[in-house]
Amino acid sequence: MLERPKWLPPAPRWLTRIALVFIVLSWLPLVLIARARTTHSSQPRVHLILDMDNQPKLKTQQVCRVFADQRAMRPPVPGTVARGQLEADDAYYRGRNGNDWVTEFPVQITKQLVLHGEERFNIYCSVCHGYDGSGNGAVNQRAIANQEPGWVPPTQLYSQQTRERPVGYIFNTITNGVRNMPSYGAQIPVEDRWAIVAYVRALQLSRHVDAKDLPADEVNSIR
Repeated sequence: MLERPKWLPPAPRWLTRIALVFIVLSWLPLVLIARARTTHSSQPRVHLILDMDNQPKLKTQQVCRVFADQRAMRPPVPGTVARGQLEADDAYYRGRNGNDWVTEFPVQITKQLVLHGEERFNIYCSVCHGYDGSGNGAVNQRAIANQEPGWVPPTQLYSQQTRERPVGYIFNTITNGVRNMPSYGAQIPVEDRWAIVAYVRALQLSRHVDAKDLPADEVNSIR
């Protein structure tokens, strides 16, 4: 053990006490921080570095005297269109050509599109119209079983009236609904709606196909 040199004078008591006080005070910030992390308060915490977390702003329905109407919530500027929502192609986005319904598909009809339309149809449409488009889906069966008053059966999708509808009309029906049928525009994207219309046309064709339009081997297989 090292011994204190005899020639070194002893440290004054007051200096020792001051050193002890500084040592204790150096631990005080850590104690306060630990205590602050474990206590609850209705007041906001001390924010030394703001980093734009706290800044003057107007919240919903607040008054803003900068504007003449004193509304903090500003309405859209007339004529502006949100990014990605131009939707200038009426044939594609609304199924219209001027005031008329489009009669030709504004998308390329492929096997993949029809199969995708079948998948979307089975998810959204079959519950009412049935998987075969007969209008006797699970919803219709339950309504009939419960003898729902005023129940209107869903449309038979391969009826003559529906087959005569332009593809734009069917697209608009999916988008905005018609009579008892609600709108599915919010649930089904535009491209999926056209895929469903393509599948509906396939269902209609399957029920009213002419034998002369079939390949010879297909005709022989159904005789």
